[in-house]
Amino acid sequence: MAKYCYPAVFTPEDGGYSVDFPDLEGCYTCGDSLPEALEMAQDVLSMTLTLLEDERKPIPAPSGVKETRHEPGEFVNLILADTAAYRKKTSNQAMKKTLSIPQWLNTAAEAANVNFSQTLQEALTAKLGLR
Repeated sequence: MAKYCYPAVFTPEDGGYSVDFPDLEGCYTCGDSLPEALEMAQDVLSMTLTLLEDERKPIPAPSGVKETRHEPGEFVNLILADTAAYRKKTSNQAMKKTLSIPQWLNTAAEAANVNFSQTLQEALTAKLGLR
């Protein structure tokens, strides 16, 4: 899970833009306006890189803006992707975990009406620096 920055080629189309990431095979999208195209570009880049991470495939190095080929009328823009943030936004499915704690701690926590799931989520988020 990391932050990435890749160049995208924006092609004006009737009523919007198509967007292609030349460094990443099959990574393309479109939008009806420039703001929408930028938003969609960030989403597809994050999704593509998350899949590559999950499949433990190599992440290609991004080209420089000046080295990114494009046709007249097109333009190149850098797009930022944060795969940790993308995972947090798109994968909130609860998973059941079995764990062991000392009996005295369990007794004290139950007496204090501690929500074990919430406490574990908070502790893991803090431990992993994901706040």
